[in-house]
Amino acid sequence: MSRALIIVDVQNDFCEGGTLAVEGGADVAAAITEYVDANQQHFDHIVATQDWHIEPGDHFSDDPDMVDSWPPHCRARSKGAELHEDLDPEYIQAYFRKGQYTAAYSGFEGVLAPEDDVPTGDLKAGATVEEVLDEDAIGLDDWLQSHDVEDVVIVGLATDYCVKATALDAVQAGYNTTVIAGLTAGIAGDLSDTFGEMEAAGVDVDHS
Repeated sequence: MSRALIIVDVQNDFCEGGTLAVEGGADVAAAITEYVDANQQHFDHIVATQDWHIEPGDHFSDDPDMVDSWPPHCRARSKGAELHEDLDPEYIQAYFRKGQYTAAYSGFEGVLAPEDDVPTGDLKAGATVEEVLDEDAIGLDDWLQSHDVEDVVIVGLATDYCVKATALDAVQAGYNTTVIAGLTAGIAGDLSDTFGEMEAAGVDVDHS
């Protein structure tokens, strides 16, 4: 039995100064780094997810409703898609990219990035990105299963969207799932309903 930490979407565009910033995002990045430094020995595996949009259709909008459509963000290979500088990637073993050609909130919609393709922002101004999705690409669930993971701990951004979606999918997939509330930040000011929904689904929300 293995235990994994899943760091969800701690990217520049979701932190202060980004195109879809979550208040407190940078603080969460720094707090996760401190947590990992102090606790990495308690995890067999540490992975991260990234929004990695190329042409996600009506997920992007010039007039977003901030529910189903959003300002453009986390474009593949852009600075906004990079991990925030306060999140130390030292212990991250694998990256799972989601949302290339569609909306994607759950990390379980992501696919494994090649080991030699470091997910940083190196897109030149005016350039376009084309990535072919490999039908044999490894998804997060497949990866966790192949590493005998049974327990997952989830942290990151944003609590009420991608963290929640990842946690709900983790429970659905049969993992013992914990969300550390203090290592997340949400779009909504009051997250009690979000935490309640997760707990009702079987997520252990750690408020300590």
